[in-house]
Amino acid sequence: MAAFRSRPPSDEAARATATAAELLAVLSGRTPTAPASRSQVRVLLVLEQRDGINLRTLAASLGTTPPSASRLCDRLESTGFLEREAAAADRREVRLRLSGSGRTFLADLRVRREREVRAVLAAMPVADREALREGLESFCAAAHRMLGKESGAGAVLASGPTGTERAGRRQGRPA
Repeated sequence: MAAFRSRPPSDEAARATATAAELLAVLSGRTPTAPASRSQVRVLLVLEQRDGINLRTLAASLGTTPPSASRLCDRLESTGFLEREAAAADRREVRLRLSGSGRTFLADLRVRREREVRAVLAAMPVADREALREGLESFCAAAHRMLGKESGAGAVLASGPTGTERAGRRQGRPA
């Protein structure tokens, strides 16, 4: 029996949230992450961006407690994906780093996730794929503008084309 899908919510924000959840399910839900759990993958992704952080900073980034983060790190260290080293300035402080195996694991996971997304995109008409890309770029640009204003930066951080550039491209003008 096919899974029951309720009618999409009528509220625009609720529809966007439900659609984003579906995208995230394709990106992460269908791709196995073994030998790491999804929580451990989150740790690896944080360390990839902030290599060499301490346990307290990692826990704050994950929204968890240092003991919980430490247990995740213990498991990742035992699989060879994470390395701990004493900080140069204070040997009592431990720095967390991705190992070469951890970096390889994340690269492989990305390849597998991209394969899943390609399969879904291949099932979509070309015009819908383009609309999806443009919509996601516009969403990211708006989110970055909001985040930039909230942090006082004020700059648009998105790397995609602006709404004006996309409109010109649709009308046959160069971007």
